[in-house]
Amino acid sequence: MINKAKIVKDFLDVVAKDAACTLDYTTDYSLLIAIMLSAQCTDKKVNAVTKVLFSDYQSLVELDKASLLDIENHIKSLGLYKNKAKYIKGITHDLLTRFNGSVPNSKKEMMTLPGIGNKTANVMLIEWFKVPEFPVDTHVNRVAKRLGYANESDSVLDVEKKLCRSFDKKDWIDLHHKFIYFGRNICKAQSPLCAECKLHECCKYFKTMKQ
Repeated sequence: MINKAKIVKDFLDVVAKDAACTLDYTTDYSLLIAIMLSAQCTDKKVNAVTKVLFSDYQSLVELDKASLLDIENHIKSLGLYKNKAKYIKGITHDLLTRFNGSVPNSKKEMMTLPGIGNKTANVMLIEWFKVPEFPVDTHVNRVAKRLGYANESDSVLDVEKKLCRSFDKKDWIDLHHKFIYFGRNICKAQSPLCAECKLHECCKYFKTMKQ
């Protein structure tokens, strides 16, 4: 019997061996804000913005004191910047007034912060707290469905649950990064580089394209 999980993991261990988080951060709150800002944006754009933002406001207290307009001006090159500026203000205020200036390590508590949903909380858990989760972004979602771990109609929460059932818990964090790397660089949304992939037997997309 073919061990699909092992085949996928072994291939990703080679093709995406250096995969890691590509967001820049130095503190727990700067990471949380960077993850939130990365929604519908590239990490490269987020890093350019947060480099200036966290240089101009070097503490949670300074960031909390910044005006909403100042925050908007710092992040206006990003999509949905007006909403995200409000989230930054809300996050900084809540961290200072409700959580003693630190990001809580509880997913439930983290998701009470403005703009922090399931995926953002999961990424924070794996990056900062090293808690095994399998966050599903657009790349993980696409790769999981192409490789048959989930159905096209599945929600991201469905995909997350199915990936967690398919792989060993100890590998979740590492595979999350490798799925993203693979999705960004090989299994792209448009014109995927199938010739560079060794997972044809597992890939519903490839089999459909061959027909």
